[in-house]
Amino acid sequence: MLRMRLFLLATVLVATNPAVLLAQDSKDRRVEQYECRDIMRDSGVNRDVSVAFLHGYLLGKSGGSTFNLDAVKQQTDAFIERCLSNPSEKAVDAMTAVKK
Repeated sequence: MLRMRLFLLATVLVATNPAVLLAQDSKDRRVEQYECRDIMRDSGVNRDVSVAFLHGYLLGKSGGSTFNLDAVKQQTDAFIERCLSNPSEKAVDAMTAVKK
């Protein structure tokens, strides 16, 4: 559980760091380009990282800095279910919907 908290905290810090957001190279991606199917194709740690990144991205976008671990777990479960049902939905839109 501590590992998950530290991972989420690190994700939030990276997602809200302006220097990281401004970094440009040939491997740049936009959050909006990923669909649910892209997240669902990953497994294990890779999927966990993608989902945690979305949580952190939306937290940073909202200007917030606190989160509830139980709520994050419920939102993650709802996100996965939504993505399984709607694989072509944008992943950030799916996460936004389950966070409301």
